[in-house]
Amino acid sequence: MKTPGDIQIDLADGIATLRIANPARRNAVSSAMWHKIAAFAAELPERKDVRVIIIRGAGEQMFSAGADISDFATARSGEGQARAYDDLVESTCKAIEAIPQPTIGMIFGGCMGAGSSVAASCDLRVAADDAFFAVPAAKLGLGYDPRGIARFIRVFGAGATRQVLFTADRLPAMRAHALGAVHVVAPAGEVEARTMALAKQIAGNAPLTIKAAKAAIAAITTDDSDLLAQAEAFYAAADASADYAEGRKAFAEKRPPVFTGS
Repeated sequence: MKTPGDIQIDLADGIATLRIANPARRNAVSSAMWHKIAAFAAELPERKDVRVIIIRGAGEQMFSAGADISDFATARSGEGQARAYDDLVESTCKAIEAIPQPTIGMIFGGCMGAGSSVAASCDLRVAADDAFFAVPAAKLGLGYDPRGIARFIRVFGAGATRQVLFTADRLPAMRAHALGAVHVVAPAGEVEARTMALAKQIAGNAPLTIKAAKAAIAAITTDDSDLLAQAEAFYAAADASADYAEGRKAFAEKRPPVFTGS
């Protein structure tokens, strides 16, 4: 039996699903769970059996209520502890962003606080039409990490970020979709199927091409010269790959290509 307060990983047909599983606390993320997410992300660069990663909350009521506030009395009670805790959250979100495979956030219900940062760390987001994002820091009196604010701005824009942080109100998925932050909105009963269809479509494409494209997008949007050099290397590797030869051959033979990531 799976226990609450855990990170659950399933893998099928090249699609890994990471579940934030803490239903008793609305899928809030404890310190131990942040470490588990980061450890899983660190394993992925070398895994050819994983083409796409889906990140979701357990069940269909809540993506994540954010950081588990029950941790705060012992893990985030003073200035030094607060910084260390925020460093843990930020390093985990950066680990998600650094995953070379495409990541999709599957969002039911609320996506709150640091849960919004996890969702914003994904490449794509599919949300239920009644889902929402919220950062209630102003209702708790805690300072919200500027690095998390920067991530929110990159995905949702400065205007929406101001509204969410100043008012502590919810940002509905439909508005997030209009802002380009959510890529697909569907009725709750269709979200899982729509997410899996998107993941399968991506998983069927050439993984080295996607890896190179993801690296290039990250380099260009952050203006990072080191990332740009990495993207150039990935681009050259894709052009020299067996998958590129397979793609050309399949096109000539009028059949679907079979890509191996090599």
